[in-house]
Amino acid sequence: MSDILHVRSAIASDLRFIADSNAAMALETEHKQLDRAVLERGIATVLGEPRRGFYLVCERAGEALGCLLVTYEWSDWRNGEWWWLQSVYVVPGARRCGVFRALHDAVRARLAQAPEAIGLRLYVERDNARAQATYVALGMQETAYRLYEAAGGALR
Repeated sequence: MSDILHVRSAIASDLRFIADSNAAMALETEHKQLDRAVLERGIATVLGEPRRGFYLVCERAGEALGCLLVTYEWSDWRNGEWWWLQSVYVVPGARRCGVFRALHDAVRARLAQAPEAIGLRLYVERDNARAQATYVALGMQETAYRLYEAAGGALR
């Protein structure tokens, strides 16, 4: 088996892997069971409407090992877009093997080519020290912001 990791844009046939990954991540990190139908519609929306963002998939020898979603947030202060990393998941057997680094590097390469992009952001659970250390090792810095939310409309 080749050790070479390959990162590519997700396509419609990746929907099942992405949904499985998102469901596993929600269960692992928040002990939350996602509604599969809602999840699949949400993924299909992004795959069908690039203005909402894009998914990347990392694979080795044709086997999907990880994925992530990039969404956009407009900043009027900076007249540009923040890119947000979301729905990051690496299958357990491929963790600590460079999969997230490959995905992150692919996002950074795209970011460098997007004139409207002003930076990369993500959120992480307060107690996830391993993930925080990974992000710092990749050159990311903790910000002074805290995240708040309120459900409304179609939010579940």
